Amino acid sequence: MDARRVLLFREIARHGSLSAAARALGWTQPAISQHLRGLEREVAQPLVVREATGVRLTDAGTALLRHADALAARLAAAEDELAMLADLRSGRLRIAAFPSAAATVAPRLMTELTRRYPDLDVRLVEVEPPEALGLLRAGDCDLAIVFDHAPADTDLAVHPVRDDPVRVVLAADHPLAAQRTVDLAKLARDRWIAGCARCRDHLLRLSRRAGFEPDIRHETDDYVVVQNLVAAGFAVALLPRLALDAFTHPGVSVAPVRGGASRVVSAVTVAGSDGVPAIKAAIGLLRTAGGRTRSASR
Repeated sequence: MDARRVLLFREIARHGSLSAAARALGWTQPAISQHLRGLEREVAQPLVVREATGVRLTDAGTALLRHADALAARLAAAEDELAMLADLRSGRLRIAAFPSAAATVAPRLMTELTRRYPDLDVRLVEVEPPEALGLLRAGDCDLAIVFDHAPADTDLAVHPVRDDPVRVVLAADHPLAAQRTVDLAKLARDRWIAGCARCRDHLLRLSRRAGFEPDIRHETDDYVVVQNLVAAGFAVALLPRLALDAFTHPGVSVAPVRGGASRVVSAVTVAGSDGVPAIKAAIGLLRTAGGRTRSASR
């Protein structure tokens, strides 16, 4: 297959029609159509079905699009690496981070990167880990900051950067609020708040280890909402320290889980792209900051 035609097909798929892809690329529609027909001859099957409002991908087109996204990601990494090799104080780094990391880890990382490399174009988008990995696979970000998520495919590389201790969050007047550490078994009769699927699974694992099934009454991914509910006495919760670093409600009490509990925060990249200077620098800075945090938490 002609790699240029594969990338052109990706634009058709992303824009939904030949005419829209032609406008985006500055080509004529007949030229776009000609290259699409050439690619379909190369793969010996149709990739799109033409409809009144645009095009619809066939099964073969959907399969090829996944490879086209991977190719675009590889080429983007190559372009960034070559640009940075020419001038280490240039280039672009696009970061995707989950909410509490976007509020804490990412701003510190961006500050240090721009201090060291003033001309580096650093950009941030806040998304949950599955969406961050999707952006990475599609070539729409360079570095994903995620937690407790090990991609199953080998196209991505995982770089653990820090532990994020999990804390028990109680109302300030809760009977256990003065405890230095909290035994989860003593909260077996309390009502609980659960968050995203990964956070909920972690709560279930810890509570079952403590010998009870939590009575989950409320569900929210927003750590500000969680703390407002806890402060009002509606429930108790578990939150990672990054979320509490971003915001701690004055009406809650926070304590470690007796026996310890934490999640792992990792930087994820396209496999092989960690040699790009900006990505390599970002991972190094994340690991350095994570090491200081672990030392401080002991």
